[in-house]
Amino acid sequence: MIQTPKIGALAVVLHQDQVLLVQRSKQPDAGLWGFPGGHVEWGETVLQAAQRELREETSVIAEPSHYLKNLDLLRHDPNGQVLSHYLLVGVACTYLSGAPEAGDDALDARWFPIEQIREGDLPMSARVADLMEFALREG
Repeated sequence: MIQTPKIGALAVVLHQDQVLLVQRSKQPDAGLWGFPGGHVEWGETVLQAAQRELREETSVIAEPSHYLKNLDLLRHDPNGQVLSHYLLVGVACTYLSGAPEAGDDALDARWFPIEQIREGDLPMSARVADLMEFALREG
């Protein structure tokens, strides 16, 4: 069997000095906060996947505008063998409507003040703060 990386889309939604995050219910990173997102399905673009996953996980409607950054996520076992390999694509999304409500595979969904993410006291997936800062710089 040929192993290939899986592609995931991350919806980065910034609105009124806040960022929208979900608390994951599944591994990897169960219980941690991160951007709404998931697998890109066959026949859909990464932008479409980000918009769909955002709606499924939070009920929030946003318009995907552009690609932000790619993140390689590789997990290894103690012997160095690759357990999983994801290429995560951050997508800037412009908020349109809706209040966060956890759905699909999210335990919770909330707006967080940008300053709280910068303080780093929220249990988050790796690189959440970095991707948020990149999105803020990109406008």
